[in-house]
Amino acid sequence: MPTISLLIHGQATAASNGATFERRNPLDGTVATTAPAATVQDAIAAVEAAAAAFPAWSATGPGQRRALLTKAAHALEAKAPAFIAAMAAETGASAMWAGFNVHLAAGTLLEAASLTTQINGEVIPSDVPGNLSMGVRQAAGVVLGMAPWNAPIILGVRAIAVPLACGNTVVLKGSELCPATHGLIIEALQEAGLPPGVVNFITNAPADAATVVEAMVAHPAVRRVNFTGSTHVGKIMAATCARYLKPVLLELGGKAPLLVLDDADLEAAVNAAAFGAFANSGQICMSTERIIVDASVADAFVALLATKAASLALGDPRQGPVVLGSVVDMATVHRCNALIDDALEKGATLLCGGKADSTLMPATLLDHVTPAMRIYSDESFGPVKGIVRVHGVEEAVACANDNAYGLSSAVFGRDIARALQVAGRIQSGICHVNGPTVHDEPQMPFGGVKGSGIGSFGGRAGIEAFTDLRWITVQTTPRHYPF
Repeated sequence: MPTISLLIHGQATAASNGATFERRNPLDGTVATTAPAATVQDAIAAVEAAAAAFPAWSATGPGQRRALLTKAAHALEAKAPAFIAAMAAETGASAMWAGFNVHLAAGTLLEAASLTTQINGEVIPSDVPGNLSMGVRQAAGVVLGMAPWNAPIILGVRAIAVPLACGNTVVLKGSELCPATHGLIIEALQEAGLPPGVVNFITNAPADAATVVEAMVAHPAVRRVNFTGSTHVGKIMAATCARYLKPVLLELGGKAPLLVLDDADLEAAVNAAAFGAFANSGQICMSTERIIVDASVADAFVALLATKAASLALGDPRQGPVVLGSVVDMATVHRCNALIDDALEKGATLLCGGKADSTLMPATLLDHVTPAMRIYSDESFGPVKGIVRVHGVEEAVACANDNAYGLSSAVFGRDIARALQVAGRIQSGICHVNGPTVHDEPQMPFGGVKGSGIGSFGGRAGIEAFTDLRWITVQTTPRHYPF
Protein backbone atom coordinates (compact mmCIF):
# COMPACT_ATOMS: atom_id res chain seq x y z
CA MET A 1 0.00 0.00 0.00
CA PRO A 2 1.88 3.10 -1.19
CA THR A 3 1.79 6.35 0.75
CA ILE A 4 2.44 9.32 -1.50
CA SER A 5 3.32 12.98 -0.98
CA LEU A 6 2.56 16.36 -2.38
CA LEU A 7 5.39 18.02 -4.32
CA ILE A 8 5.83 21.75 -3.75
CA HIS A 9 8.99 23.55 -4.95
CA GLY A 10 10.82 20.25 -5.28
CA GLN A 11 10.01 19.11 -1.75
CA ALA A 12 7.91 16.04 -0.99
CA THR A 13 5.54 16.98 1.78
CA ALA A 14 2.39 15.99 3.61
CA ALA A 15 -0.71 18.17 3.68
CA SER A 16 -0.12 21.17 5.94
CA ASN A 17 -2.72 19.89 8.42
CA GLY A 18 -1.59 16.27 8.18
CA ALA A 19 -4.88 15.11 6.66
CA THR A 20 -5.00 12.12 4.29
CA PHE A 21 -7.58 10.20 2.29
CA GLU A 22 -7.73 6.61 1.05
CA ARG A 23 -8.28 5.18 -2.40
CA ARG A 24 -9.65 1.64 -2.22
CA ASN A 25 -9.45 -1.13 -4.79
CA PRO A 26 -12.77 -1.35 -6.67
CA LEU A 27 -12.88 -5.16 -6.54
CA ASP A 28 -12.24 -6.05 -2.91
CA GLY A 29 -12.28 -2.71 -1.07
CA THR A 30 -8.75 -3.02 0.27
CA VAL A 31 -6.81 0.21 0.71
CA ALA A 32 -4.82 0.81 -2.48
CA THR A 33 -3.29 4.20 -1.62
CA THR A 34 -3.11 6.70 1.21
CA ALA A 35 -2.62 10.22 -0.13
CA PRO A 36 -2.36 13.75 1.29
CA ALA A 37 -5.62 15.70 1.46
CA ALA A 38 -4.20 19.06 0.42
CA THR A 39 -5.64 22.22 1.90
CA VAL A 40 -6.35 25.42 0.03
CA GLN A 41 -3.12 26.79 1.52
CA ASP A 42 -1.19 23.82 0.08
CA ALA A 43 -2.73 24.41 -3.33
CA ILE A 44 -1.80 28.09 -3.26
CA ALA A 45 1.73 27.19 -2.15
CA ALA A 46 2.06 24.90 -5.18
CA VAL A 47 0.93 27.67 -7.54
CA GLU A 48 3.32 30.15 -5.93
CA ALA A 49 6.19 27.67 -6.22
CA ALA A 50 5.43 27.33 -9.92
CA ALA A 51 5.24 31.11 -10.28
CA ALA A 52 8.62 31.54 -8.58
CA ALA A 53 10.20 28.97 -10.91
CA PHE A 54 8.68 30.42 -14.09
CA PRO A 55 11.19 33.22 -14.91
CA ALA A 56 14.19 30.88 -14.91
CA TRP A 57 12.42 27.97 -16.62
CA SER A 58 10.93 30.13 -19.39
CA ALA A 59 14.41 31.52 -20.04
CA THR A 60 15.93 28.03 -20.25
CA GLY A 61 17.14 27.17 -23.74
CA PRO A 62 15.17 24.69 -25.87
CA GLY A 63 18.03 22.22 -25.89
CA GLN A 64 18.07 21.95 -22.11
CA ARG A 65 14.30 21.59 -21.90
CA ARG A 66 14.46 18.95 -24.63
CA ALA A 67 17.13 16.99 -22.77
CA LEU A 68 15.18 17.01 -19.49
CA LEU A 69 11.93 15.92 -21.12
CA THR A 70 13.76 13.13 -22.93
CA LYS A 71 15.22 11.93 -19.62
CA ALA A 72 11.74 12.05 -18.13
CA ALA A 73 10.41 9.82 -20.92
CA HIS A 74 13.03 7.17 -20.17
CA ALA A 75 12.49 7.46 -16.40
CA LEU A 76 8.76 6.99 -16.92
CA GLU A 77 9.27 3.89 -19.10
CA ALA A 78 11.47 2.37 -16.41
CA LYS A 79 8.57 2.59 -13.98
CA ALA A 80 6.28 0.39 -16.09
CA PRO A 81 5.99 -2.39 -13.47
CA ALA A 82 5.10 0.13 -10.77
CA PHE A 83 2.52 1.78 -13.04
CA ILE A 84 0.94 -1.59 -13.87
CA ALA A 85 0.65 -2.47 -10.19
CA ALA A 86 -0.70 0.96 -9.22
CA MET A 87 -3.37 1.00 -11.94
CA ALA A 88 -4.53 -2.53 -11.09
CA ALA A 89 -4.80 -1.59 -7.41
CA GLU A 90 -6.42 1.84 -7.82
CA THR A 91 -8.70 1.50 -10.86
CA GLY A 92 -8.80 -2.21 -11.69
CA ALA A 93 -7.13 -1.70 -15.06
CA SER A 94 -5.55 -4.56 -16.99
CA ALA A 95 -1.79 -4.85 -17.43
CA MET A 96 -2.34 -4.49 -21.19
CA TRP A 97 -4.02 -1.11 -20.74
CA ALA A 98 -1.48 0.09 -18.19
CA GLY A 99 1.41 -0.91 -20.44
CA PHE A 100 -0.13 0.95 -23.36
CA ASN A 101 -0.52 3.99 -21.12
CA VAL A 102 3.19 3.91 -20.27
CA HIS A 103 4.19 3.54 -23.92
CA LEU A 104 2.04 6.41 -25.19
CA ALA A 105 2.88 8.69 -22.26
CA ALA A 106 6.61 8.21 -22.87
CA GLY A 107 5.98 9.07 -26.51
CA THR A 108 4.12 12.19 -25.43
CA LEU A 109 7.14 13.35 -23.44
CA LEU A 110 9.43 12.68 -26.41
CA GLU A 111 7.09 14.57 -28.73
CA ALA A 112 7.04 17.47 -26.27
CA ALA A 113 10.84 17.40 -26.22
CA SER A 114 10.85 17.73 -30.01
CA LEU A 115 8.53 20.76 -29.85
CA THR A 116 10.94 22.92 -27.85
CA THR A 117 12.54 24.19 -31.07
CA GLN A 118 9.21 24.65 -32.87
CA ILE A 119 7.80 27.46 -30.72
CA ASN A 120 8.19 30.06 -33.41
CA GLY A 121 6.41 33.07 -34.87
CA GLU A 122 6.22 35.06 -38.06
CA VAL A 123 7.09 38.39 -39.59
CA ILE A 124 3.89 40.18 -40.67
CA PRO A 125 4.00 42.89 -43.35
CA SER A 126 3.26 46.32 -41.91
CA ASP A 127 1.87 49.37 -43.72
CA VAL A 128 4.08 51.64 -41.58
CA PRO A 129 7.36 52.33 -43.40
CA GLY A 130 10.36 50.81 -41.64
CA ASN A 131 8.19 48.89 -39.16
CA LEU A 132 9.25 45.30 -38.46
CA SER A 133 6.15 43.55 -37.09
CA MET A 134 6.34 40.10 -35.56
CA GLY A 135 3.89 37.59 -34.14
CA VAL A 136 5.82 35.92 -31.32
CA ARG A 137 4.77 32.97 -29.18
CA GLN A 138 5.88 33.07 -25.56
CA ALA A 139 5.29 30.93 -22.49
CA ALA A 140 2.08 31.92 -20.73
CA GLY A 141 3.05 31.33 -17.09
CA VAL A 142 1.72 28.78 -14.60
CA VAL A 143 -0.43 26.02 -16.11
CA LEU A 144 -2.88 24.07 -13.95
CA GLY A 145 -3.49 20.57 -15.31
CA MET A 146 -6.18 18.16 -14.14
CA ALA A 147 -6.22 14.57 -15.37
CA PRO A 148 -8.70 11.72 -14.80
CA TRP A 149 -8.31 8.11 -13.73
CA ASN A 150 -9.29 6.18 -16.86
CA ALA A 151 -6.10 6.68 -18.91
CA PRO A 152 -4.14 8.15 -16.02
CA ILE A 153 -0.59 8.03 -17.35
CA ILE A 154 -1.42 9.21 -20.87
CA LEU A 155 -3.68 12.00 -19.68
CA GLY A 156 -1.56 12.97 -16.69
CA VAL A 157 1.48 13.42 -18.92
CA ARG A 158 -0.55 15.17 -21.60
CA ALA A 159 -1.70 17.74 -19.04
CA ILE A 160 1.86 18.89 -18.39
CA ALA A 161 4.31 17.80 -21.13
CA VAL A 162 3.67 20.40 -23.85
CA PRO A 163 3.18 23.19 -21.28
CA LEU A 164 6.66 22.38 -19.96
CA ALA A 165 8.12 22.25 -23.47
CA CYS A 166 6.75 25.72 -24.12
CA GLY A 167 8.50 27.14 -21.06
CA ASN A 168 5.56 27.14 -18.65
CA THR A 169 5.69 25.78 -15.14
CA VAL A 170 2.91 23.47 -13.98
CA VAL A 171 0.77 22.22 -11.14
CA LEU A 172 -0.74 18.78 -11.69
CA LYS A 173 -3.82 18.03 -9.63
CA GLY A 174 -3.95 14.26 -9.35
CA SER A 175 -7.17 12.32 -9.55
CA GLU A 176 -8.71 11.25 -6.26
CA LEU A 177 -9.19 7.78 -7.82
CA CYS A 178 -5.54 7.17 -8.78
CA PRO A 179 -3.22 9.40 -6.71
CA ALA A 180 -0.37 6.88 -6.66
CA THR A 181 -0.48 6.43 -10.43
CA HIS A 182 -0.28 10.18 -10.97
CA GLY A 183 2.38 10.44 -8.29
CA LEU A 184 4.61 8.07 -10.28
CA ILE A 185 4.54 10.53 -13.19
CA ILE A 186 5.86 13.22 -10.88
CA GLU A 187 8.56 10.88 -9.60
CA ALA A 188 9.76 10.31 -13.17
CA LEU A 189 9.94 14.04 -13.83
CA GLN A 190 11.87 14.61 -10.63
CA GLU A 191 14.29 11.81 -11.44
CA ALA A 192 14.94 13.50 -14.79
CA GLY A 193 16.27 16.53 -12.92
CA LEU A 194 13.68 19.25 -13.50
CA PRO A 195 14.46 22.29 -11.33
CA PRO A 196 12.45 22.80 -8.11
CA GLY A 197 9.05 24.36 -8.68
CA VAL A 198 8.88 23.63 -12.40
CA VAL A 199 6.52 20.72 -11.68
CA ASN A 200 4.30 20.64 -8.58
CA PHE A 201 1.80 18.00 -7.49
CA ILE A 202 -1.39 18.27 -5.46
CA THR A 203 -3.80 15.57 -4.28
CA ASN A 204 -7.00 16.31 -2.43
CA ALA A 205 -9.82 14.49 -0.71
CA PRO A 206 -12.89 14.19 -2.97
CA ALA A 207 -14.97 16.49 -0.75
CA ASP A 208 -12.35 19.26 -1.04
CA ALA A 209 -11.99 19.22 -4.85
CA ALA A 210 -14.14 22.25 -5.62
CA THR A 211 -12.50 24.59 -3.10
CA VAL A 212 -8.96 23.45 -3.87
CA VAL A 213 -9.43 23.81 -7.62
CA GLU A 214 -11.11 27.20 -7.41
CA ALA A 215 -8.32 28.53 -5.20
CA MET A 216 -5.78 27.60 -7.86
CA VAL A 217 -7.85 28.86 -10.81
CA ALA A 218 -8.37 32.17 -8.98
CA HIS A 219 -4.68 32.72 -8.31
CA PRO A 220 -3.32 35.51 -10.54
CA ALA A 221 -0.24 33.47 -11.48
CA VAL A 222 -2.31 30.73 -13.15
CA ARG A 223 -2.54 31.67 -16.84
CA ARG A 224 -3.86 28.46 -18.39
CA VAL A 225 -6.11 25.65 -17.18
CA ASN A 226 -6.57 22.27 -18.82
CA PHE A 227 -9.05 19.64 -17.71
CA THR A 228 -9.87 16.18 -18.98
CA GLY A 229 -12.94 14.48 -17.55
CA SER A 230 -16.69 14.31 -17.73
CA THR A 231 -18.80 16.85 -19.57
CA HIS A 232 -20.73 17.55 -16.36
CA VAL A 233 -17.60 18.56 -14.46
CA GLY A 234 -16.17 20.23 -17.56
CA LYS A 235 -19.08 22.66 -17.62
CA ILE A 236 -18.38 23.52 -13.98
CA MET A 237 -14.70 24.04 -14.83
CA ALA A 238 -15.59 26.28 -17.76
CA ALA A 239 -17.85 28.40 -15.56
CA THR A 240 -15.18 28.65 -12.86
CA CYS A 241 -12.53 29.70 -15.37
CA ALA A 242 -14.93 32.23 -16.91
CA ARG A 243 -15.36 33.95 -13.55
CA TYR A 244 -11.61 34.58 -13.44
CA LEU A 245 -11.10 35.08 -17.21
CA LYS A 246 -8.73 32.12 -17.43
CA PRO A 247 -8.33 30.39 -20.80
CA VAL A 248 -9.33 26.75 -20.46
CA LEU A 249 -8.74 23.67 -22.62
CA LEU A 250 -11.40 21.00 -22.07
CA GLU A 251 -11.43 17.39 -23.30
CA LEU A 252 -14.67 15.86 -22.09
CA GLY A 253 -17.07 12.96 -22.63
CA GLY A 254 -17.94 11.16 -25.82
CA LYS A 255 -20.44 8.86 -27.48
CA ALA A 256 -18.24 7.77 -30.37
CA PRO A 257 -20.11 6.26 -33.32
CA LEU A 258 -18.58 3.57 -35.51
CA LEU A 259 -20.33 3.40 -38.90
CA VAL A 260 -20.28 0.13 -40.85
CA LEU A 261 -21.33 0.92 -44.41
CA ASP A 262 -22.81 -1.63 -46.83
CA ASP A 263 -19.43 -2.24 -48.49
CA ALA A 264 -17.34 -2.53 -45.32
CA ASP A 265 -14.71 -5.19 -44.75
CA LEU A 266 -16.66 -6.90 -41.97
CA GLU A 267 -13.71 -8.66 -40.37
CA ALA A 268 -11.77 -5.39 -40.13
CA ALA A 269 -14.84 -3.59 -38.80
CA VAL A 270 -15.46 -6.27 -36.17
CA ASN A 271 -11.88 -6.17 -34.93
CA ALA A 272 -11.93 -2.36 -34.69
CA ALA A 273 -15.34 -2.32 -33.00
CA ALA A 274 -14.30 -4.88 -30.38
CA PHE A 275 -11.09 -3.00 -29.61
CA GLY A 276 -12.77 0.40 -29.54
CA ALA A 277 -15.72 -0.77 -27.47
CA PHE A 278 -13.99 -2.93 -24.87
CA ALA A 279 -10.42 -1.66 -24.37
CA ASN A 280 -10.17 -0.70 -20.68
CA SER A 281 -13.73 -2.05 -20.29
CA GLY A 282 -15.07 0.79 -22.40
CA GLN A 283 -13.82 3.44 -19.99
CA ILE A 284 -12.11 5.69 -22.55
CA CYS A 285 -13.36 9.04 -23.81
CA MET A 286 -12.94 7.71 -27.39
CA SER A 287 -14.63 4.36 -26.69
CA THR A 288 -16.93 3.08 -29.40
CA GLU A 289 -20.31 3.76 -27.81
CA ARG A 290 -22.70 3.30 -30.75
CA ILE A 291 -22.17 0.80 -33.53
CA ILE A 292 -24.21 1.98 -36.52
CA VAL A 293 -24.55 -0.78 -39.12
CA ASP A 294 -26.19 -0.81 -42.53
CA ALA A 295 -29.08 -3.26 -42.43
CA SER A 296 -27.84 -5.08 -45.53
CA VAL A 297 -24.76 -6.39 -43.68
CA ALA A 298 -26.02 -6.17 -40.10
CA ASP A 299 -26.81 -9.86 -39.51
CA ALA A 300 -23.38 -11.02 -40.65
CA PHE A 301 -21.57 -8.24 -38.79
CA VAL A 302 -23.49 -8.75 -35.54
CA ALA A 303 -22.87 -12.50 -35.51
CA LEU A 304 -19.12 -12.00 -35.92
CA LEU A 305 -18.92 -9.22 -33.32
CA ALA A 306 -20.97 -11.11 -30.72
CA THR A 307 -18.70 -14.14 -31.07
CA LYS A 308 -15.58 -12.01 -30.63
CA ALA A 309 -16.97 -10.01 -27.70
CA ALA A 310 -18.05 -13.16 -25.86
CA SER A 311 -14.49 -14.53 -26.13
CA LEU A 312 -12.79 -11.58 -24.39
CA ALA A 313 -11.14 -12.60 -21.12
CA LEU A 314 -12.55 -11.04 -17.94
CA GLY A 315 -10.96 -11.16 -14.49
CA ASP A 316 -9.00 -9.59 -11.66
CA PRO A 317 -5.99 -7.94 -13.34
CA ARG A 318 -3.86 -8.58 -10.26
CA GLN A 319 -4.11 -12.32 -10.86
CA GLY A 320 -3.10 -12.62 -14.51
CA PRO A 321 -3.56 -11.31 -18.05
CA VAL A 322 -7.09 -10.22 -18.96
CA VAL A 323 -8.69 -8.02 -21.62
CA LEU A 324 -11.41 -6.69 -19.33
CA GLY A 325 -10.40 -6.00 -15.75
CA SER A 326 -12.50 -4.33 -13.10
CA VAL A 327 -14.50 -1.21 -13.87
CA VAL A 328 -13.66 1.70 -11.60
CA ASP A 329 -16.55 1.44 -9.12
CA MET A 330 -20.00 0.02 -8.40
CA ALA A 331 -21.59 3.24 -9.64
CA THR A 332 -20.45 2.20 -13.13
CA VAL A 333 -22.04 -1.22 -12.62
CA HIS A 334 -25.34 0.27 -11.49
CA ARG A 335 -25.36 2.73 -14.41
CA CYS A 336 -24.64 0.03 -16.98
CA ASN A 337 -27.14 -2.40 -15.46
CA ALA A 338 -29.80 0.31 -15.66
CA LEU A 339 -28.96 0.91 -19.33
CA ILE A 340 -29.32 -2.81 -20.04
CA ASP A 341 -32.67 -3.03 -18.24
CA ASP A 342 -34.00 0.02 -20.05
CA ALA A 343 -32.92 -1.24 -23.47
CA LEU A 344 -34.35 -4.73 -22.97
CA GLU A 345 -37.66 -3.36 -21.70
CA LYS A 346 -37.92 -1.28 -24.88
CA GLY A 347 -37.19 -4.09 -27.32
CA ALA A 348 -33.43 -4.48 -27.62
CA THR A 349 -31.85 -7.92 -27.99
CA LEU A 350 -29.03 -9.04 -25.68
CA LEU A 351 -26.30 -10.64 -27.81
CA CYS A 352 -23.69 -11.39 -25.15
CA GLY A 353 -22.75 -10.43 -21.60
CA GLY A 354 -25.40 -8.89 -19.41
CA LYS A 355 -25.90 -7.39 -15.99
CA ALA A 356 -23.20 -7.73 -13.33
CA ASP A 357 -23.23 -7.86 -9.53
CA SER A 358 -19.57 -6.87 -9.11
CA THR A 359 -17.09 -4.59 -10.84
CA LEU A 360 -16.11 -7.48 -13.13
CA MET A 361 -18.45 -6.62 -15.98
CA PRO A 362 -18.45 -8.76 -19.15
CA ALA A 363 -18.40 -7.41 -22.69
CA THR A 364 -22.07 -6.71 -23.41
CA LEU A 365 -23.76 -6.00 -26.75
CA LEU A 366 -27.35 -4.88 -27.28
CA ASP A 367 -28.81 -5.13 -30.79
CA HIS A 368 -31.77 -3.26 -32.32
CA VAL A 369 -31.15 -0.16 -30.21
CA THR A 370 -33.52 2.75 -30.94
CA PRO A 371 -33.62 6.44 -29.96
CA ALA A 372 -36.21 5.58 -27.30
CA MET A 373 -33.55 3.73 -25.29
CA ARG A 374 -31.20 5.55 -22.93
CA ILE A 375 -28.16 3.72 -24.27
CA TYR A 376 -28.76 5.41 -27.65
CA SER A 377 -27.80 8.80 -26.23
CA ASP A 378 -26.27 8.28 -22.76
CA GLU A 379 -22.54 7.64 -22.41
CA SER A 380 -22.17 4.20 -20.81
CA PHE A 381 -18.46 4.61 -20.01
CA GLY A 382 -18.42 0.88 -19.42
CA PRO A 383 -18.41 -2.40 -21.39
CA VAL A 384 -22.06 -2.11 -22.50
CA LYS A 385 -22.55 -1.09 -26.13
CA GLY A 386 -25.52 -0.63 -28.43
CA ILE A 387 -25.96 -1.57 -32.09
CA VAL A 388 -28.24 0.58 -34.28
CA ARG A 389 -29.37 -0.73 -37.67
CA VAL A 390 -29.85 1.84 -40.43
CA HIS A 391 -30.73 1.91 -44.12
CA GLY A 392 -28.16 3.73 -46.21
CA VAL A 393 -25.60 6.48 -45.75
CA GLU A 394 -28.05 9.27 -44.97
CA GLU A 395 -29.54 7.42 -42.01
CA ALA A 396 -26.08 6.43 -40.81
CA VAL A 397 -24.82 10.04 -40.81
CA ALA A 398 -28.01 11.31 -39.17
CA CYS A 399 -27.69 8.69 -36.44
CA ALA A 400 -24.00 9.50 -35.87
CA ASN A 401 -24.80 13.19 -35.43
CA ASP A 402 -27.90 12.64 -33.28
CA ASN A 403 -25.98 13.20 -30.07
CA ALA A 404 -24.75 15.92 -27.74
CA TYR A 405 -21.14 14.73 -27.98
CA GLY A 406 -18.52 14.99 -30.72
CA LEU A 407 -15.10 13.62 -29.83
CA SER A 408 -14.12 10.56 -31.89
CA SER A 409 -15.78 8.55 -34.65
CA ALA A 410 -15.03 5.94 -37.31
CA VAL A 411 -16.33 4.89 -40.73
CA PHE A 412 -15.77 1.52 -42.40
CA GLY A 413 -16.20 1.09 -46.15
CA ARG A 414 -14.18 -0.23 -49.10
CA ASP A 415 -15.08 2.78 -51.27
CA ILE A 416 -12.57 5.14 -49.66
CA ALA A 417 -13.85 8.23 -51.46
CA ARG A 418 -17.38 7.62 -50.18
CA ALA A 419 -16.17 6.76 -46.67
CA LEU A 420 -14.09 9.95 -46.59
CA GLN A 421 -17.12 11.98 -47.66
CA VAL A 422 -19.10 10.39 -44.83
CA ALA A 423 -16.29 11.18 -42.40
CA GLY A 424 -16.44 14.82 -43.44
CA ARG A 425 -20.13 14.99 -42.52
CA ILE A 426 -19.77 13.55 -39.01
CA GLN A 427 -19.79 16.17 -36.25
CA SER A 428 -16.70 15.13 -34.30
CA GLY A 429 -13.23 16.48 -33.69
CA ILE A 430 -11.69 13.16 -34.76
CA CYS A 431 -12.74 10.63 -37.41
CA HIS A 432 -10.91 7.52 -38.60
CA VAL A 433 -11.69 5.81 -41.90
CA ASN A 434 -11.25 2.03 -41.61
CA GLY A 435 -9.73 2.40 -38.13
CA PRO A 436 -11.00 2.24 -34.55
CA THR A 437 -12.46 5.16 -32.62
CA VAL A 438 -9.77 4.59 -29.95
CA HIS A 439 -6.61 5.99 -31.52
CA ASP A 440 -4.22 8.57 -30.13
CA GLU A 441 -0.76 9.80 -31.11
CA PRO A 442 1.15 12.56 -29.32
CA GLN A 443 1.71 14.70 -32.43
CA MET A 444 -1.94 14.76 -33.52
CA PRO A 445 -4.49 17.52 -32.72
CA PHE A 446 -6.75 15.86 -30.15
CA GLY A 447 -10.01 17.53 -29.22
CA GLY A 448 -13.75 17.46 -29.67
CA VAL A 449 -16.72 19.58 -30.64
CA LYS A 450 -20.19 20.08 -29.13
CA GLY A 451 -20.36 18.56 -25.63
CA SER A 452 -16.94 16.93 -25.96
CA GLY A 453 -14.89 20.02 -25.22
CA ILE A 454 -13.04 23.13 -26.28
CA GLY A 455 -9.63 23.26 -27.98
CA SER A 456 -7.06 20.60 -28.85
CA PHE A 457 -4.07 18.94 -27.20
CA GLY A 458 -1.16 17.54 -29.17
CA GLY A 459 1.66 18.71 -31.42
CA ARG A 460 1.48 22.24 -32.76
CA ALA A 461 -2.09 22.55 -31.52
CA GLY A 462 -0.65 22.18 -28.03
CA ILE A 463 1.85 24.97 -28.64
CA GLU A 464 -1.00 27.28 -29.61
CA ALA A 465 -2.96 26.26 -26.52
CA PHE A 466 -0.14 26.84 -24.03
CA THR A 467 1.55 30.00 -25.32
CA ASP A 468 0.57 33.63 -25.69
CA LEU A 469 0.70 35.11 -29.18
CA ARG A 470 2.22 38.58 -28.88
CA TRP A 471 2.59 41.34 -31.47
CA ILE A 472 6.03 42.93 -31.16
CA THR A 473 7.32 45.68 -33.44
CA VAL A 474 10.63 47.40 -34.07
CA GLN A 475 10.62 50.79 -35.82
CA THR A 476 13.78 50.69 -37.91
CA THR A 477 13.51 54.13 -39.57
CA PRO A 478 12.24 57.54 -38.46
CA ARG A 479 8.45 57.45 -38.25
CA HIS A 480 6.08 60.17 -39.44
CA TYR A 481 3.38 61.30 -36.99
CA PRO A 482 0.36 63.50 -37.83
CA PHE A 483 1.13 65.93 -35.00
